[in-house]
Amino acid sequence: MGNLALSTSFFRTDATTSEPVPSGRFVARRICNGIIYYYTPVTAAEQQTVCPAKDSQTPASPCPISSSVSSETLSHTAISSQTKSDAASNSRPLLLFFSWLGAQPGAVAKYRDLYLDRGMDFLLVQSSVMHFLWPRWGLNYGLDILNILEEPPFTGRLVLVHASSIGGFTFTQLLTHITQQPKQHADLAHRVIGHIYDSLVVGSLDHMATGLGKTLVPRLEGFIKTTAMFYFRLFKSQTADIYESGVQVFYNSPVTSPALFFYSENDAMCCPAVLEKLMDFWTRRGVSVDSRKWKESTHAAHLRCHPEEYVSTLQHFLNSVCSSQ
Repeated sequence: MGNLALSTSFFRTDATTSEPVPSGRFVARRICNGIIYYYTPVTAAEQQTVCPAKDSQTPASPCPISSSVSSETLSHTAISSQTKSDAASNSRPLLLFFSWLGAQPGAVAKYRDLYLDRGMDFLLVQSSVMHFLWPRWGLNYGLDILNILEEPPFTGRLVLVHASSIGGFTFTQLLTHITQQPKQHADLAHRVIGHIYDSLVVGSLDHMATGLGKTLVPRLEGFIKTTAMFYFRLFKSQTADIYESGVQVFYNSPVTSPALFFYSENDAMCCPAVLEKLMDFWTRRGVSVDSRKWKESTHAAHLRCHPEEYVSTLQHFLNSVCSSQ
């Protein structure tokens, strides 16, 4: 990881809260169903400072990003300008955001704007409940995401992962493929400069079933939880066994860059003791681990419940990631 240069100008430190990115100041491009790429138009400063990499196998070093965002003006005839624009955009770090189940656009926008405002592009990965209920489909989805990250405009870019709730499960599906085919996919693990986990669902099948009940139809939480537990036992080899395998992959994750965990003591979907055991295990593996725990908060809504503490902790983590490169 030490050979990947990262400019501190990507992470603004002059504010403790993120200013929203005004509507129309970013481009949203749907990559496929459930995956959307958000990026700000390339500034004139970026086009002037970008230098094409001589070695196509080595990612270009990030260039400073202007704090103001200008309109994108691309001409179909100005090929050299288009090339510079693409190179400048592709030099930015990519925030890979695995959202929680049923995440509403307005809620996701708060995270999107937070990272866009700090000079990063934002790739939203949404998960379906079926990716979780039938993990084989989740594994296929994970491979699709992995393939996307290994193709332009994401090839060779530095990546920061932010996974919330079930998003951690989806990210683990990527890790499973990296673990199983290291020669083919190990590059991504080395490109991840940091990973952030918010409200991970950890503990037992009971925690997973509780999460489904609270997320799918809260009014029928008890019924859904009971049904889910029966389903997990009925299809144990296709569900519970794969979940356990995923836990082992996550414990021994091929991504060893600095990690940050957000969690609370009153989260019914996360067992603090189990999560803290994981963090301790990673620390003993040599991973730099930071965390922020609240006595009371809301699952996958720590940013809404504790905005100043959340953003301050996140900013401190980004600064530490920056200084370690």
